[in-house]
Amino acid sequence: MRSASPALDPSFLVSLFSSYNPATGEIVWTGRAASRGEVSEAVGRATAAARSWSRTDLAARESLLRTFAKVLETRRLQVAGAISCEVGKPTWEALSEVASMIGKIELAITAHARRTAEFTGGPAVTRFRPHGVVAVLGPFNFPGHLPNGHIVPALLAGNTVVFKPSEYAPSVAEHYAAAWREAGLPAGVLEVVPGGRDTGAALAEDPGINGLFFTGSARAGLQLAETFARTPEKILALELGGNNPLVVWPPRDLTAAAVLVVQSAYLTAGQRCTCARRLIVPVGAAGDAFLAELVRLLGTLRVGPFTQQPEPFMGPVISAAVAAQVLAAQEDWIARGATALVALRSLRPGTGLVSPGLIDVTAVRERRDEEVFGPLLQVIRVADFPAALAEANATRYGLAAGLIADDPALYARFRDEVRAGIVNWNQPLTGASGAAPFGGVGRSGNHRPSGFFAADYCAYPVASIEVAELKRPAAWPPGLQP
Repeated sequence: MRSASPALDPSFLVSLFSSYNPATGEIVWTGRAASRGEVSEAVGRATAAARSWSRTDLAARESLLRTFAKVLETRRLQVAGAISCEVGKPTWEALSEVASMIGKIELAITAHARRTAEFTGGPAVTRFRPHGVVAVLGPFNFPGHLPNGHIVPALLAGNTVVFKPSEYAPSVAEHYAAAWREAGLPAGVLEVVPGGRDTGAALAEDPGINGLFFTGSARAGLQLAETFARTPEKILALELGGNNPLVVWPPRDLTAAAVLVVQSAYLTAGQRCTCARRLIVPVGAAGDAFLAELVRLLGTLRVGPFTQQPEPFMGPVISAAVAAQVLAAQEDWIARGATALVALRSLRPGTGLVSPGLIDVTAVRERRDEEVFGPLLQVIRVADFPAALAEANATRYGLAAGLIADDPALYARFRDEVRAGIVNWNQPLTGASGAAPFGGVGRSGNHRPSGFFAADYCAYPVASIEVAELKRPAAWPPGLQP
């Protein structure tokens, strides 16, 4: 009896999933989600490759990473195109993401040399070892750059990696893996297991991994923390979201300040973990004038698919379902007393295209400390700067915070008192340097900063006191007489 073809196998059909262009709803990619068994097999291949890869000379690993950067440069248009198609980023932004992926190579090499260099302290020498097999769960908002920010330093340190990309962006992951293969990465050193929540859970729970690196929502991060609480021998690095405050103490140039707010709140359709969620502005004429300028500027923003000309500033949120959630969040705020200064609207039903929203929630009592992952910015009016600081710190999270003001003394106070891992002054809140640590406090992570400090969680220190020639001590310890 002939076995059924894969296309007719019910289990095969159940495992099929697709990614969609969020601006049009069109299918971009269709394939199979990795099963628990296939995840286990991928971990097994990574385990088999780990010994050889960890013993590969560091200079050889650095050389391969540099080759990968060159390959990625030749493929940048294809990779950027995949990012735009699957997550809706305008072309200019997708190309910027690929540039960050390429730039990560030299930054990671520098960071590894600084953060994990062999050193002596007293009679001991400290060296660093890779963990073994690490899992990386990728997000959709930066489907290339953020997983790359974990994978590159992990490979450089001598780990092998099993990568589960976002189910919204499997095509980007395919382009990414193809670039590594072209660069000459040995088989098994990087395994890709596409799929959704079940695939991610199977990878997180697999006994063969030695750690997991995750960038994503606080809710998912808490679930992972609960899973890993039973396995303290495995490292878990979490970079989560935030209810990020941006304080504007109106400067002389209101237009420049409004541009910074737009970049802080609406880049990537408000889907960056560092996006401003709460805009804190003083009551009175100066605050009124600033908000009027911000409202005017929002009316000029171009929103649309990446194919639109002239290019849009903002593309869609990741799906029609997420667009509906952001609209529902706005309606909930208004029902509880908020006022829409600029109402967020659906621009094309059935897609993720929405306009930017700006709502005044000052009158809402018991404001919810939640991250709305989309282009909806809350305005909170305050009487003075101490009240602004109190509002900024009124959150369980602590990823990013920013101040726009002319007075250096205000920033000195803000920097010292605000509780966040990233604190910017007169810069977009979404601007983070790859040459600095990246991460937050509170519910925004577990004190494993990424960025330049990713080298810290990709290897562990081994301290050794070593004597080449065995000698008898001048005196035996009390109570010990051979």
